This record gives sequence, structure tokens and C-alpha cells, in this order.
Amino acid sequence: MTKDIRPLLEIPRDRLDAINAVLLDPDSRVMNDFLAVVEKYGTPEKINAKAAEARRLPNLLAKVKATAPEYINDLTWLAEQRDKSAFISIADYRRKILGEKAAATQFKDDFAVTLEVSAAQYFPYVRAAAERAIAERSLMPGRWIRVRRMKEQEADGDLPAFSAAMQIIGASFVETLDTKGTDGSNLHLGGPETITGYFGGIGQPNEHALQWLDEYLYYYTTYGVRQVLNFNAGTILLGFLLHRIGVDIEFKISVYFGSDNPYHALWILLAAKLFSRDDGTSPLIGFNWSNSINNETMELTAQFRKALGFENVVRFEHHIVETWKSIVVQPYDRRAELLEIAGHVANISAKHEGGDPEVEQTLAHPSDILDYFREKTEVIESGDWDNLQNNFMLKVEACNHTARALTEKGLSFVAAQKLHR
Repeated sequence: MTKDIRPLLEIPRDRLDAINAVLLDPDSRVMNDFLAVVEKYGTPEKINAKAAEARRLPNLLAKVKATAPEYINDLTWLAEQRDKSAFISIADYRRKILGEKAAATQFKDDFAVTLEVSAAQYFPYVRAAAERAIAERSLMPGRWIRVRRMKEQEADGDLPAFSAAMQIIGASFVETLDTKGTDGSNLHLGGPETITGYFGGIGQPNEHALQWLDEYLYYYTTYGVRQVLNFNAGTILLGFLLHRIGVDIEFKISVYFGSDNPYHALWILLAAKLFSRDDGTSPLIGFNWSNSINNETMELTAQFRKALGFENVVRFEHHIVETWKSIVVQPYDRRAELLEIAGHVANISAKHEGGDPEVEQTLAHPSDILDYFREKTEVIESGDWDNLQNNFMLKVEACNHTARALTEKGLSFVAAQKLHR
């Protein structure tokens, strides 16, 4: 029998001692610089307290009134519709799809797929989607991703309004900080048209990793924004460190990080375990796979995700459809693959970044990833405002098509939890 070489993989404890020596070294410049940014905002306890206060709905609404009072009516309407149960319930939705068969179906709730839509650039999209959901007895997603410029949406009141809306409907959401490749940090690259260059691991060069940390703490303490996009190995480590010292940051790894095989995922999840808290939690709550991965990669990763204690912590976020332009070869549609895996791999999010391909190819203005990087004023002046809203509504429609397909197969989903009870 061939000698078992597996024991050679064991990491001696003195290696961990060496890591701790670097982390705790009072003369370590990188650690001192990290702690200096944190100290600008106070102790971890004070930082979390500021964020919790900023996140309270009355405080968010006060910020909306100060910057975009016209949005208050939309938020009030949304809460009223929720309170009078204007949205279809999960049971009624299942009966709508399956008829009498729904009552006899044992849905796999332990493997419920989160319905996710991206990118929800502007607050008015929320009401438009809600009105259609009420009229059509369809679903509002349970997770919303945003890629709009933070300073721009802070200035026009969109940021607190959107955050308040997500509280009202019971959905999670993710913001994308301005400190990224498209902020001019890499002087040798052009604009968003070179997006793969920006997000191929060089989006946070030099001092920009600490700038990302600083920006996160600003929005966390000022607006209570907890979940943000993360696509650089350096800022992923900073997220782990920040959570380790007690700040309740949460982040999702972006598709632009390019995680496309189980060994890449193992590397990240090992780091997550290394810096996890004593209660087993990690700030890594979303792992967005590269568009190139297959079901086997998710199945293999699910095995060690569970072994590391992260099955209920780290959600696999998988693109089902993509924007028609500027990111993947079309047609791109992974819905059938989702249906194959959703019944036995837990904690998956079905991300809808575009409309269904058969619809997108008929549009005068199909969805385009580069639209995420446009200024709001330019969008309006160009006449594309309605086009972009239509693109978003088609993403929500695709999300509903996935919900229907899951239901027809006896599988469960997570929609906006305060709307669809």
C-alpha cells in the first residue's frame, strides 16, 4: 500500500504562533495603520453603537426628510401596503403556481434559495417593483445589490431611503463603496470599459485598501450600512480583521474577485475560519462565484463549508442571468443548473443581474454592466432613465421566473420576508 501522505498537510502550532506574532507586533506598520483608521471612529463597542443608532428607522427617515422629502410618501405607502398584507403570501403564491397540488407538496425549506436582484441603482425602483408585485401577485426579492456611487446617493437622499425601504420590506442589501478600481486608483488603466483590469485583483492598490476601510466605517457609523461588496484580497483581510476586533461588519465577495474553483474557495474559507470569532461567526456572509463555475464546484465547496461550520454563515451567491452587455458571452442562463443543485446544497442565493436572454435580445436598450458607472444626471439627460428602470424591472421578472421554477420542482425560496409571509 502506498504510504499515506495526508498527515504531511497538518499545520504545526508554531506556524500559528508566527502569525500571531505578526498580528500583535506593536511595531508592525500594517497593523498599526489598520488600527489607526479604526481608532478614528472609536472603540469597536462605540462604533457598533453608532451604527445601530444610525440604522434605526426613525433616524433614517429623518435623513430622508432632510435630503429627499419626496421619498417619504413612497416609504409611507410601502409600509402601509405591508401592514395591510397587500402582497401575496408564500402559501398563496404556491397555490397560484401549483393549484391543489401545493397542499400536498413537502417543500424543501431547509434548502430555500434566496431570490436576489442586482443592481438596484435608484430608490424609485423599489416602489415600481412593489406596485407590480401587488398588481401581478408576484414576489419582491429577498436580497438587493447596489453598485451606485455612494457620495452621489448620499447627496440626493437615495442612500437612507433605500436602507429604510429594505427594513420595511424585510430584505438584505449590499452597497458598493466608492473606493474601487474605477475611482482612479490605478493610474495605468482607463475607464470602466477596462473593467476586468480593475477587478482582477488590482482595484485597491497601495493606500486604497485603508481608504476602503475608512469609507466603510464612515457609512457604517453614519447610515448603519452593514453589508458591502468586497473584491480585493487586501480588503477581504481587512474585513476579517475588523470583525475579529469586534466591529460587526458583513461583506460579500464579488463575482469580480474571480473565485472559480474549490481550492480558491478553500483558501478564502480557511482565512475566514482563522479569523472567525469564538461564536463561530464571520463577516463573510456572501460568496459570489465567478460566472465560469459549475455545480460540482459548489458541491465540493459545500462539503468543507459545512465542515468549517459556515453552512449557515456563508451564502453561495450564484449568477442565474447576467447583463446582456459588457460582461459575459450571451446567452447566459443558469436556471436549469440551479434547479439541479438547489435541493441538496443549502444557503444558495440566485442572483439576477439581467433579464432573461430571450427578452434582453429584443430590447433597444438591453442591460449593460457599464450603466452602473454612469452619473445620475447623465442618465437623465441622455433620456435613459426609463430604459434603466425597465432593465431593472426585467431583472425582477427573471427573479420571479426562477421562483416559479423552484416552486414547480417542490423547492423553496426566500423573498422579502416582511411582505411575503
